Amino acid sequence: QVQLVESGGGLVQPGGSLRLSCAASGEIFSIFSIFTMAWYRQAPGKQRELVASISTGGRTAYDDSVKGRFTISRDNAEKTVSLQMIGLNPEDTAVYYCNGRFVNTDYWGQGTQVTVSS
Repeated sequence: QVQLVESGGGLVQPGGSLRLSCAASGEIFSIFSIFTMAWYRQAPGKQRELVASISTGGRTAYDDSVKGRFTISRDNAEKTVSLQMIGLNPEDTAVYYCNGRFVNTDYWGQGTQVTVSS
């Protein structure tokens, strides 16, 4: 069974920080390092959008709205991908999804809620 399980979401005040983690399991992810991993988010009434990605070689890319505030990283041995978020603002409120992609196939986690509010 293929699984991506996110954790670390919650309620945080503006300016605060959170660290999201995603753990991969299942036969498909037995060679985790071949997957491009990413974090997406979806706010109420909006489309799901790409927040950050990290390639098999460790190259990272970020949406302009999070550059300088979010950092994506991966641990191939632990089969995890993380998203460190600082300087959070209410516009970052969304459900955050972990994504794993190999060739043209996407795998998704169930999502974790991040709410930024005072």
